[in-house]
Amino acid sequence: MILRRSTAMLHSFSLSTTTPKLLSHFTPSFFLCTSALSPRIRIWLNQSYSRRTRAFSSAVVTASSPKNTGTDTFFAEDTVSWQSLGLSDRISQALSNAGFDRPSLVQAACMPSILSGKDVVIAAETGSGKTYGYLVPLIDKLYGARHDADNDLEKATVSSRTFSIVLCPNVLLCEQVVRMANDLSGGDGRPLLRVAAVCGRQGWPVNEPDVIVSTPVALLNSIDPKKHHRSDFIRAVKYVVFDEADMLLSGGFENHVIRLIHMLRFDEKLLSRVNKAGSENPVEPSSDSVSHFDFEGEEDMQNESISEAEEMSEGDVDAEDLMEETQTLPVKRKDWRRVRKNYERSKQYIFVAATLPVNGKKTAGAVLKKMFPDANWVSGSYLHQPNPRLKEKWIEVTTDNQVDALIEAVKQFGAKASDHGAGVSRTMVFGNTVEAVEAVANILQRAGIECYRYHTGLSLAERAESLDDFRAKGGIFVCTDAAARGVDIPNVSHVIQADFATSAVDFLHRVGRTARAGQFGVVTSLYNESNRDLVNAIRAAGKLGQPVEAAFSRKRSFRNKLKKRAGSNEAGQISTAEFMV
Repeated sequence: MILRRSTAMLHSFSLSTTTPKLLSHFTPSFFLCTSALSPRIRIWLNQSYSRRTRAFSSAVVTASSPKNTGTDTFFAEDTVSWQSLGLSDRISQALSNAGFDRPSLVQAACMPSILSGKDVVIAAETGSGKTYGYLVPLIDKLYGARHDADNDLEKATVSSRTFSIVLCPNVLLCEQVVRMANDLSGGDGRPLLRVAAVCGRQGWPVNEPDVIVSTPVALLNSIDPKKHHRSDFIRAVKYVVFDEADMLLSGGFENHVIRLIHMLRFDEKLLSRVNKAGSENPVEPSSDSVSHFDFEGEEDMQNESISEAEEMSEGDVDAEDLMEETQTLPVKRKDWRRVRKNYERSKQYIFVAATLPVNGKKTAGAVLKKMFPDANWVSGSYLHQPNPRLKEKWIEVTTDNQVDALIEAVKQFGAKASDHGAGVSRTMVFGNTVEAVEAVANILQRAGIECYRYHTGLSLAERAESLDDFRAKGGIFVCTDAAARGVDIPNVSHVIQADFATSAVDFLHRVGRTARAGQFGVVTSLYNESNRDLVNAIRAAGKLGQPVEAAFSRKRSFRNKLKKRAGSNEAGQISTAEFMV
């Protein structure tokens, strides 16, 4: 929507004689769609929703408690406490010290399953508390195991130590998880466990941590099969978390994640072999036995290398992440079948995502159901739909009025919340490409509106600085979808889509940056004729109170339509290159 010629437009469009203020007072006015839905759209959405419901009908725990008859859409009922979920007094106190007095609905639903040791899939809306939902029970289990071992001198050996790994798609998300884990401290003010990031410029920690947070390739490079500590590593890992699982199980991450799952399940395979050979008691593999065996096809996998950047897009990975993550071993498509083999379990696997479609054999949700058929699924009450605390404003624009509409949207909801006693105001403005973000930022600055930039064309240090300033000072944050997933910025009051998202998945992650953790928020979506089909599908689902998953599988068809329209559009219409992420 923000055109290639936006730079030229900066010099041609005229602003009012008075320079617009950076922030104006909050005006809660919204445009409502009054047009009736066609019978065809209603039938399509109802059929799609029925298929989705059937797909999720087995082994699912919903985050909405039947006993919760109140109107709270984030917190569990008052009678649910951290202790009632099975957490220890120490971790419960640490949560209270950090300002978390009550669990969220999603946390109350997933923590008992994680504490039980079962594999868990957490598919819940953004801002529902998923990160602490998996971190807290794992820290509780690791803390208890570590102190049990410390109290038994005979067991307190390096080889008996267990730890967890958390896999994230990029360095900034890794660092955020580490910060959140370190916020849980004991009475002495020190973090309960040692948590370290292994990514970016941070190599393997000198002091062995309890939780390692890493990107898939950085972890693979650190535990290369030729390195001596590989066997000890795979034995010691007992808990594995895949954060943003839908990204990690697709695209450029897929091969690396398959490779890691092979390695992590290797000792499970060995354990199955030993017990199948006639051992009466379960056997814990030793370092020597792990070194002796090799998992299926590894020799073939070592014959070739692939680049870290293969198949990755701007939204998948940060450019600077690629520089330190060089090469890994490839995994063929057929290797998914080997991953799905049922071995005796010695590890717990947890998959976390805000969007996890199950329609279609290749979707992340469908893959997980095949790989881990016995996993407990925790589904958020508002999975795949904007939560009810969100107010939406839809504005159809043309090339003639899109700049004015953008400036008006920023001014309208950019008021200093301090004027209303609510602290600092934060607005996020999304563009689909680096070029679009730069064009939007230039437009705003020409209008007298200061803003921060965030996209993969900037270094990690520059992005980190922008994030820190935005968190501390508030203001306007212009970004690509690199900031749409996982990045937790508190109290974002307004999200603006200067470029409308190219898919329903991206739309959900963007709008999920506001109305988080029980707060309210506003989303203003600017769209044009090229986006109308996707917008109509999303709005139709919202009117019926249904998830927008029906539009997920149409991502490719929407993009194909855009290509056709771009080819036939007259000069001045949007081009496919600028619209695509």
